[in-house]
Amino acid sequence: MRSLAEEEWDVRWNVKSATKRGITGSMWLGPVFALGPAARGMIANAVFALAVFTLTGLASTARAQDIEPRAYSNAPVGINFLIAGYVYTRGGLSFDTSVPITNAHLTTSNVVLAYARVLDLRGKSGKFDVIVPVTRLSGSADYQGVPVERTVSGLGRPALRLSINLFGSPALRVQEFAGWQQDLIVGASLQVSPQWGQYDPDRVVNITANRWSFKPEVGISKAIGSWTLEVQAAATFFTDNDEFLGASTRSQDPIYSLQGHVIHGFRSGKWISVDGTYFAGGRSTIDDAMNNDLQQNWRVGATLAVPLDRLNSIKFAASSGVSARTGNHYDGIGVAWQHRWGAGL
Repeated sequence: MRSLAEEEWDVRWNVKSATKRGITGSMWLGPVFALGPAARGMIANAVFALAVFTLTGLASTARAQDIEPRAYSNAPVGINFLIAGYVYTRGGLSFDTSVPITNAHLTTSNVVLAYARVLDLRGKSGKFDVIVPVTRLSGSADYQGVPVERTVSGLGRPALRLSINLFGSPALRVQEFAGWQQDLIVGASLQVSPQWGQYDPDRVVNITANRWSFKPEVGISKAIGSWTLEVQAAATFFTDNDEFLGASTRSQDPIYSLQGHVIHGFRSGKWISVDGTYFAGGRSTIDDAMNNDLQQNWRVGATLAVPLDRLNSIKFAASSGVSARTGNHYDGIGVAWQHRWGAGL
């Protein structure tokens, strides 16, 4: 039986050796399999690199605009995440991206609750997560040249997602994860958002859009020392809203998106990411009449994640619209607390 002092010495030795090789973040874990308190602390720092959500995407019911670094990071099977966050946005935010509004001056305050669990999907690591936002929206905009004002609070559109890492990220228990190092990960996911949430068919601006959406995505993550490079491509498909402004039917073409991230991890477990996304498509029709609302929009952002202890962390995120063909130009900032448990942490 190894003593705690011997175990902690091995942990310090592994950290020191990895530091000399320039390895940080979730990559510096050495082969520590006698999982006492010190080793569990090491694994907790590695688990912290798994970003369950990014805040700028949580507030938006337009899922194509999400900016999410570390979406396909690995973590030990059986770990659970509970997230509580707040997101504030202002500017030309349109919750239904097919609504042809202009000159928008809208603000939203969003409280977000989320849960995620790391899964073993036939030997490959995966994750299930669910997001539930509650939103207060207020402001004004022009709809077809006529000024409109709106103040409303209610449930935002929830989202459920199942993701799987297809290559480079096996399903590992805590003992196995201690010796794993990331190289190249290829993953895929499907996010489904039901039409639940606040919607008034007699109003132009609402929190939700009274429709379902389905978002398949593929992602690639490449670790290079303390840096990680990521790219994700997705398409968001929508069902029809047959209660638009009463009895009209609104349809929308798919929105295609591409996002990229440059991430740097620190020895302390902190990490920072510079993010960007481009999305296009989404032209809508109302009762078979096509609108001039094709989207071609750019957004940039940044994310900072800081561990508080081996089970808790806090994340700060911000994003801003660079260019927006349809007026979907807004700024967003957010903060979230994340708690982890399970799998022997």
